[in-house]
Amino acid sequence: MMKSEALSIFREEHAPLTVTLLVLSGSSLMCVASTVDPLRAANRIAGRTAFDWKIVSPDGAPPITTSGLPIAVTGRFDPDEKTGMLVAVGGFGTRDAAVPGLLAGVRRAAKAARACGGVEAGTWLLARAGLLDGRSATTHWEDMEDFASAFPGTDVRPDRYVVDGPVFTTGGASPTFDLMLHLIRTRLGMAVALDVASVFIYDQAKAATDAQPLVSLGRLDGYDPRLAQAIRIMETHVDKPLTISAIARRTGVTARTLELIFKASIGETPGAYYLRLRLNAARRLVLDTRVPMAEIAERAGFSSAATFSRAFSRTFGQPPVRLRRR
Repeated sequence: MMKSEALSIFREEHAPLTVTLLVLSGSSLMCVASTVDPLRAANRIAGRTAFDWKIVSPDGAPPITTSGLPIAVTGRFDPDEKTGMLVAVGGFGTRDAAVPGLLAGVRRAAKAARACGGVEAGTWLLARAGLLDGRSATTHWEDMEDFASAFPGTDVRPDRYVVDGPVFTTGGASPTFDLMLHLIRTRLGMAVALDVASVFIYDQAKAATDAQPLVSLGRLDGYDPRLAQAIRIMETHVDKPLTISAIARRTGVTARTLELIFKASIGETPGAYYLRLRLNAARRLVLDTRVPMAEIAERAGFSSAATFSRAFSRTFGQPPVRLRRR
């Protein structure tokens, strides 16, 4: 969703755009890189400082990413320091982060900035600061249902990224790269944006409103298109699984043909793949949320918590309750 603003950062402008990147521990290294590296490349290609950024953390200490690597920061987040664009990057744990004074500081800084944004779980920080009330937004697809429940005043979209006035949100690393290319294109022109994409050999730029898939199939080069169609059907029916025959009919083939397509492409039957897809979705909920096991079983399309636990144990070698405790 795009809304024009008189002072929008998404317009041609020669003056450098100052950017403050607020990174929280538990962020994805790729999300940080997808925010900063396109801006760095744009400066190099443009031959000038089109983007002037700094990376900060809530307490001034290097935030630790999910890969265990720290992010070097210039210091502690100062909400009174002027910036053109404030970007909050978050990941696992950000949705429950409770840093004293951080929400008030983010509100103050966002009010003074021309634009503010949330990358992946950074959207939770913006929402808790009251910056998404009455606006459209997105977050990572794993959190979308819980996010919508937590913030009913926000119009939650399954889009890759959403720009609503001076506020933008993205669903993860790749959508963030798409958003940065959009920012570069609107400020510096299509030629620079294409050159930036070429630097990273990135040729999969998506529209903002493209839905976030549970399963990324890249450009699908070499894949039977019927395989992609079947997987898309599966991922939209995780909580209420369809029969393989029903999926085959929607794909326009027989169940036997669909089985041959799956065997040739990914080496397993459609049923086995579908079950693994549902269990992987459940495993993320077990590890990354406090959602009760009975609800996880329902979301993953199992008739009971006991049935879910048995299937989970067969696949991952231990029951979900034990994995969560560990």
